[in-house]
Amino acid sequence: MPLSVEDLREHVNYSAWASQRLVHAASELSEAELLRDFQTSDRNVLGTLVHTFAADRLWLARLQKSPRPQYSSEADYQLSVLQNEWPAVYREWDDWLKDSSEDKVRADLTYQDMRGNVWTQPIWQLVLHVVNHATHHRGQASGFLRAMGRVPPVLDLVAFYRLR
Repeated sequence: MPLSVEDLREHVNYSAWASQRLVHAASELSEAELLRDFQTSDRNVLGTLVHTFAADRLWLARLQKSPRPQYSSEADYQLSVLQNEWPAVYREWDDWLKDSSEDKVRADLTYQDMRGNVWTQPIWQLVLHVVNHATHHRGQASGFLRAMGRVPPVLDLVAFYRLR
């Protein structure tokens, strides 16, 4: 069942809200805590947040049919980038969705993944994937915070809805 443009905007806005809360929590960590290796694919809190940010940026470029940006660079591994550039990416997501129609989000997008495989899927599914991907990795980073004795921010979708 395809979601409406407004449903997708609400989910992307949730993702922006939750990511911003987690970046704020990460800003309160020491450098050692931020870079503590948890033996996961993205290693640490910073790496996990950068991975999520880079994916949000990459998927937006695919949907905008813009040139594919470098996935991530050394420059991305700064909290200031996550604090300043990630909200800007989410503003672009919101603008893209504001300019979208129901037909546009139900249309298929053909894209190439990072391994060179070509896929075709409905845009609404890809937008939900981006939100779900970010939720997964925010959960990992929240777990890292707990493992360090920190209390992660509330990131539940229901909490976002309650604030709305």
